[in-house]
Amino acid sequence: MFKIGKTGTATTVVSDNNTAKFIASGSLDVFATPMMIALMELAACESIADSLEPTQTSVGTQINVAHLAATPLGATVTAKATILQVGGRKILFEVTAHDGVNEIGKGTHERFVVDAQRFMEKLQQR
Repeated sequence: MFKIGKTGTATTVVSDNNTAKFIASGSLDVFATPMMIALMELAACESIADSLEPTQTSVGTQINVAHLAATPLGATVTAKATILQVGGRKILFEVTAHDGVNEIGKGTHERFVVDAQRFMEKLQQR
């Protein structure tokens, strides 16, 4: 099951294809906020991956983060997600991101555990 306090991490290097300028979320060659958020979500997924049944996955439903500092090209960014609460299929995480020099982001993220096939079938019916 999903254990309070369990963590997951995800790491990336800031490159031309994950900057604010490249993804059009800004005009500078710095790590993009949407890419930081995606890395945080990946860390959350990593923290629960070994507890999911083979037919299950999780979907992000809410994220509330602050992007605290800019990160230049070439820096390594590591996101960490820690399980704070579990309520049925809902899991709440504390998420952070660090670039080796500064904490660049922090906040919370919520995911729901779903049956992957049933989720996609419902989506197809829309």
